[in-house]
Amino acid sequence: MRLAPLAVAVVVVLGAAAPSCTRTVSLPQPGLRAEAQSRDLAAQVTGVPSAALGATHRPGCPVGPDRLRLIRMNHWGFDGKVHRGEIVVHERVVRPLLHVFGEAFRARFPIRRMRPVSAYGGDDAKSMADDNTSAFNCRRVTGDASRLSRHTYGDAVDINPVENPYVDRFGTAHPPASRPYLRRDRTAPGMIRPGDVITRAFAEVGWRWGGRWSHRDYQHFSATGG
Repeated sequence: MRLAPLAVAVVVVLGAAAPSCTRTVSLPQPGLRAEAQSRDLAAQVTGVPSAALGATHRPGCPVGPDRLRLIRMNHWGFDGKVHRGEIVVHERVVRPLLHVFGEAFRARFPIRRMRPVSAYGGDDAKSMADDNTSAFNCRRVTGDASRLSRHTYGDAVDINPVENPYVDRFGTAHPPASRPYLRRDRTAPGMIRPGDVITRAFAEVGWRWGGRWSHRDYQHFSATGG
């Protein structure tokens, strides 16, 4: 499916830490309605303050802070209310992610919480245990320290990790509280299933789902398929 570009005004603050200038620009948001962007998501895209990076970034990481962006946006919670969330991503994936989370918002798909992993000291295990939806974190693959995670590059997102387990190459489910959700024939709020609003929206922007891997990663979507 080819998505027609639509110009949507969002606030963009240039600079990675303590940005000094703010300007409003027109960004083409593929498949994203202007109405949803301004009234529903109320998305704000800025440089990433140092507090939002914290321990998630260190010298030697392949992506510099200047290439990262902080998206502040609304999402529906498990309590049926609208909450304000924050996610750190690579600048090149802002547009597709606004489309995906716009679709999720319109469908009232619940997201438990959305915070930069810096809120957990860069600890992915703690972020997952808190059922936190996140993206950038300069780290190794959980359960396989021999490889860099795609989250290191800011072009991968994990959504509702408790309801959507990651099973590593040793067969261990992450986080531990996600084990009851290894049964994917059940229906529960926040679960991601084939053909639902989340998998459809990511497919529309060309991202791939870890739920189809041999070692299932139901929470994980990435621009590169890794």
